[in-house]
Amino acid sequence: MTARDLASAQERARGVLRRRPDKGLHDDAPAAVGWAGDTRMVARHPAGLQFETDMPAELGGSGDRVTPGWMMRAGLAACTATVIAMKAAEQGIALASLEVDAGSRSDTRGLLGMTDGDGGAIYPGSRDVTLRVHVAAPGVPADRLRALVEESCRCSPILCVLEDGTDVDLRIEVGADEAACPARGGPTVPAA
Repeated sequence: MTARDLASAQERARGVLRRRPDKGLHDDAPAAVGWAGDTRMVARHPAGLQFETDMPAELGGSGDRVTPGWMMRAGLAACTATVIAMKAAEQGIALASLEVDAGSRSDTRGLLGMTDGDGGAIYPGSRDVTLRVHVAAPGVPADRLRALVEESCRCSPILCVLEDGTDVDLRIEVGADEAACPARGGPTVPAA
């Protein structure tokens, strides 16, 4: 798909959503994860795609798969880069290169439910999250590219969730025995 095709697709979507704003709010494809033993998980998309995560060996995992935290950072970087590419196409900016790196710091003690020296809880989530965006487009002034990235970040769904702290509706279902839970090989995933 060319940048022009991408821009046209976005304009068609805007046209539909102007006429039918109710079509803008929709259920996203669920991410279903099933336990595969120890700390290994299998994530499945309704389209049939799947991948495994695991923890580092120091935390009881095999260390041979990406961690769930890395997937969060990869999702943040991919989402942000996607929005930048979409906005660039929309604005007629021909990108020569685009790379987004997402980093963070975490305190493993929080994951393990430990407390600090005063008995206070240690935050288990990522902190000091950083995004490094490298973007280049021949003949486009640096200030215009910076504005493109800043505008894109305001529209990046994953970045907005992280910055705004979207509430999570936690629902817990407890099975009486193994027969009440999906097969150990993975969760049952509804069709898209």
